[in-house]
Parts: sequence; structure tokens; C-alpha cells
Amino acid sequence: MLTRSSLSAALVPRGTALLVLAGLLWGTGGLAGSLLASRTGMQPVAVAAFRLLLGGIFITLYAAVAGGFRTVPRTRAAAARLAVTGVLMATYQTAYFAAVEATSVSLATLTTMVAIPVLVTIGTAVLDRRPPTLRAVTSILVAVGGLMLLLDSPTGAGGNGIAGAGLALLAALGFAVLTLDRRAPLPGLDRNAATGLGFLTGGLLLLPAGLLSGMVLPLRVDAVGAVMFLGLVPTAVAYTSYFTGLHLAGAAAGIVAVLLEPLTATLLAVLLAHDHLSGTQILGAVLVLVSIGVQQAPSRTTSRP
Repeated sequence: MLTRSSLSAALVPRGTALLVLAGLLWGTGGLAGSLLASRTGMQPVAVAAFRLLLGGIFITLYAAVAGGFRTVPRTRAAAARLAVTGVLMATYQTAYFAAVEATSVSLATLTTMVAIPVLVTIGTAVLDRRPPTLRAVTSILVAVGGLMLLLDSPTGAGGNGIAGAGLALLAALGFAVLTLDRRAPLPGLDRNAATGLGFLTGGLLLLPAGLLSGMVLPLRVDAVGAVMFLGLVPTAVAYTSYFTGLHLAGAAAGIVAVLLEPLTATLLAVLLAHDHLSGTQILGAVLVLVSIGVQQAPSRTTSRP
């Protein structure tokens, strides 16, 4: 007869698979967002607003069909969860795109993706009241080195480099707090319903700035296709998979998705944009994969109660 702990352990591989899927789908988001911006002339804040609003609509519809709104608690805790999700997603999206404008895509991505695993690991250690394991620390160190090589160790920063780095760190903090906040489900609040409504809240927070910058969507196949893909694949499907994976595998395992995102984006750039990978970047990609393997290697220790 399976105990609760053995059942939880049995669900970890499924959770990890969902986190891998999330990371792969996230990797398509940058390409879709860039395509939407180039075809419509939208500013980053408008693209982010479209992404959260459409993603929120798709997730909310999915939750409604799946019966996620049958028991929505009308409590302060539920309202706070939705508000926190919306504010953190709006912060993450806006701060990241602002960091890109202040510095460069590569530097903003490097700073954000390196900071997220570090912050999640520290946050997990604080919440669990135990220091991070040697394996977790080793995985992060290998990942940091791999990301620096994969993203070609960018050093130049257009505009205000200090402000850009600060914005990238703010984006990382927003995402890390969101990851840690979603570790424990709220009783009576469906996970997908909370995600959909939270994303809608974030999109509405960005809407005024997006409208001021211009959110006119040309009724062309390329523009409509890009915005629908952005809202559905790297947002709705990816984040639904991510939060479900977090619930099954734990916040620390969420680092897998974070590391796979730039790896997937780089691979797509090679396949679709015909970018050339240097030997250094290939080594960086290998190190990122090694760090994921270290993170997910079976523990030899006994299960904790």
C-alpha cells in the first residue's frame, strides 16, 4: 500500500516532465514577441500586456471548462493570491523588457536567468529552514557558467547599464517570489483558475501603459497569428504546465524550466534565424544541460518525512 510520501515521490517525474515542457515552450516566447513587435511596431509594454491578457483569457477558459470555478473561495486569502500573482507577473514582464531596452537582450537575459535560480534556492532554504544542498549549489554554479558562455558573456550595455542590471534583478525577484508563493496551494482555490485570474490582473495593470504606447493590432495573418501564439503557447500552456509541475515536483525543480528557456531560444535562433553557435556557446549549452542533470539526479539520501 502506497503511503502519502511514496505517492508524492511517484508524482515528481510527472512534475519534472511538465517543467521541462514549460521551459521548452517559454523558449519560443522571445521569438514570438519579437515577431509581434517587428510586424506591428508595438512597444515592449504593449507586447507584455497582450501576452498576459490573452494568456489569462486562455487559462481562465480552460479552468472554467475543467470546473475550476465551482468552488472559488470569497476570502481575503484568495483575493490576495490573485493580486500577488498579477502584480508579480506585471513586475516580471515590465522590468525584464525595460532591462532589455536599457542594456541589451543578451545582458538582460543573462542577469535575469542567473539571478532566478539563486533567488529560488535561497528562498527555498529560508522557507524550509535548512541550508541548500551541495548538489543544489553545484548545479547553480555550473548553470551560471553555462549561461555566461551560452549567451556569449555579454559585457557591453547600451544606455544605463546599472539601471538595466537593477531592472533585470527586479524581474528575477518578481519571478522568484511568484515561484515560491505558488509552492503551497490555497484550499478551495483551483490552481488554474488562480493563474488565469492572476494573469488577467497583471494584464489589466499593464493595460494603461500599453494603450499609451500603442496597442493597435493590424488584422493580418502574421500579426494575429503571432499574438495568438504568444498568448497560447509560451504563456497559457507553458505557465499552466509550470505551476502544475511546481506543485508536483517542488520549487527547486522549477529551475529546470528557467534553464531550458534560454537553451531553447538559442536553438530556435540557430534553426530559424540561421544564427551560428561558437564553440564557447556550445560548451555553455552542454554545461546548462549538465546543471539540469545534477539538479535532477536521484538523491541517495532517505526520504524526508
